[in-house]
This record gives sequence, C-alpha cells and structure tokens, in this order.
Amino acid sequence: MLLGERIRLRAPERSDIPMFVRWFNDPELLRYLAMYLPMSQAAEEQWFEAQLNDSSGHVFVIETSEGVPIGNLDLFDIDSKNGQAGCGISICEKPYLNQGYGTDALRTLLNFAFREMNLHRVFLQVFDFNERAIGCYEKLGFRHEARLRDAHFLEGRYVDELIMGLLREEWEAGEGRGVVVGRQATTAAQSPPVGDGT
Repeated sequence: MLLGERIRLRAPERSDIPMFVRWFNDPELLRYLAMYLPMSQAAEEQWFEAQLNDSSGHVFVIETSEGVPIGNLDLFDIDSKNGQAGCGISICEKPYLNQGYGTDALRTLLNFAFREMNLHRVFLQVFDFNERAIGCYEKLGFRHEARLRDAHFLEGRYVDELIMGLLREEWEAGEGRGVVVGRQATTAAQSPPVGDGT
C-alpha cells in the first residue's frame, strides 16, 4: 500500500469488480476516458484476470485515509530499458471531486515511480477540453510535449489529445510538489484535483 497525505493506493481486489462496473458505466466519467461502450461484469472480470499476470503495469484503487474507494490510478507500458511509463487517473465518486484527492493520489504515484521504480519519465494523455485535469498536471510539473490534432471522435466532433510528460529531475527540483518554472509552488491543499480522469 502506498500512503499519501490524504489517500492511500492499494491493489485492486476481485471484490472491487462490481464497483468498477458501476464507475465505468457512468456516461459523465466515460467522456473523459475515451471509452465508447458500456462495461459488462464479464468484461471487467476478464480485465481483472489479465491484470494478475501483467508485468507491464500497476493498477491501484484510490482510497481516502478512512478507507473509502473513490477512484483508480495506474502506471502502464512500463519500459525498464528507457525508464518510462504512462499513467492515468480517475476520481470516480462525485462527492470527492474538487477536494484535492486526485492531486494527492497522483503525487503519491509519482513519488513511487521516480523514487522506488527509478523511472526517468512519466507521461500521460488528456483531452484538450479537460481543463481541470490539465491544470492539475501542470501544477505537478508536467510539461506539454505534443498535441495530436483531431485524435478522437467524441460526442459528434473531433477533439485533440495532449501528451504531457514529467522527468525525474523536474520532479525532484520541485521536492515532490512538481514546481513549474516561472510559477509559484502549490501544496496539496491548494492544488485542484484531477477530477474526471484522463
């Protein structure tokens, strides 16, 4: 279990599957995740079984310090040779949006990725309209690396996908806060949550 200031990250359990099905059938959440079809219980069970033998990533359930599951977070496509991995996050329980939980969860994951896994770079993908998530990523130190124009057809229109990345030395320069050059550092309490995911 990984401990943050206000959250803890734990491995998913088989008993979490109905919760995942509920989360990932929420149309409001799915518009941020590029998931187009409803998620069945059977499909989620297959995903869970595949995760048990997948060494290319780590999936975590985000819980409050009181043990309430509120979302999920993952590292994927872990590339040990080049020292990089992708990440994604979703705060799925609406009462916990805009409370700083997503920022704390992602900060905790980045500490693990850079200081325990010895990764050099962590990247993520986010739709250009997800301003809440982009603001969080920028405050944690992620930099814009690429814009994939009209990369996804969503709700009847094409949207751009942004690629953002963070290097270990940039993270360490922010002492775990992720200070962006030219901006004032923010604490966990000041940072907006990721909110609707990437």
